[in-house]
Amino acid sequence: MTRLVIWYGELTTPRRLAMRGASLAAAPGLWLLVFLVMPLTAMVAVAFATRGTYGEVVWTLSTGNFRRLAGFGVLGWSADYLLILGRSCWVALVTTVLSLLLAYPLAFFIAARPRRTRYLWLAAVIIPFCTNLVVRTYAWMLLLSSQFPLARLAAAAGLIDPGSALYPSPAAVYVGMVGSFLPFAVLPLYTSVERLNWSVVEAAQDLYASRLRVFLQAILPQTLPGLTVAVILTFIPAMGAFVVPDLLGGARYMLVGNLIQQQFGSSRDWPFGSAVSLGLMLLTLAGLFTMRRRAATGETA
Repeated sequence: MTRLVIWYGELTTPRRLAMRGASLAAAPGLWLLVFLVMPLTAMVAVAFATRGTYGEVVWTLSTGNFRRLAGFGVLGWSADYLLILGRSCWVALVTTVLSLLLAYPLAFFIAARPRRTRYLWLAAVIIPFCTNLVVRTYAWMLLLSSQFPLARLAAAAGLIDPGSALYPSPAAVYVGMVGSFLPFAVLPLYTSVERLNWSVVEAAQDLYASRLRVFLQAILPQTLPGLTVAVILTFIPAMGAFVVPDLLGGARYMLVGNLIQQQFGSSRDWPFGSAVSLGLMLLTLAGLFTMRRRAATGETA
């Protein structure tokens, strides 16, 4: 006997319901297969291949690319690639911290605006996304050039030589990185701040808690979901950034994103570039897993 079920007021069978669900999931599943699973599988396969004499991919399976990434080469061990990975982690970490320090007060400022003007401030935060990252980076190069006031003020303070620009330099890289990824931190934090339960904050203030304790014990726990999303959305793209370090760092501030771009570009070493990309993905996933474990530990504590 066929069992009947009611689905949104429609009488149907479990088999038809399953077929309907499979048909609805077919399009996104095919999209993920073509644009995520297949490219990732190809990258993993190429990472174990070798580079030919003229840059072609030779399907001689080997772990030499990963050994090279770990620093083992023909002339012995070198820490160059590990230093690039470490420098990329440090730049991404500093970028994330600076973005969060700026995003928190900006999120509170936007949330405190009247509702009719609040969306205008949000639009001002989102507008940079409408411009290509390369164009935005060239705009920073213009603002940091020797003809603009920022460089002249730095020269007057004795920080740089007169007539010099503020780039290429590590400081210019951080400025460009924060300017590029700040919206990724503002939007999720604003969502949490907008839903903040101010009665908890007022209770902490009534108990004579200092401003720091009010933030740590009344505000931070409530905005922790938005903070976690902001860290993820800022740290991950900052790890693989290569346009900003290449232009504002003068191609001398090598990060893992620049290394990958170099391997797929001028060096034509696709196997090693795939190995570096895979290593970056694994390093990012390890960081996300650690963050999730710590967040779960904090919730259960």
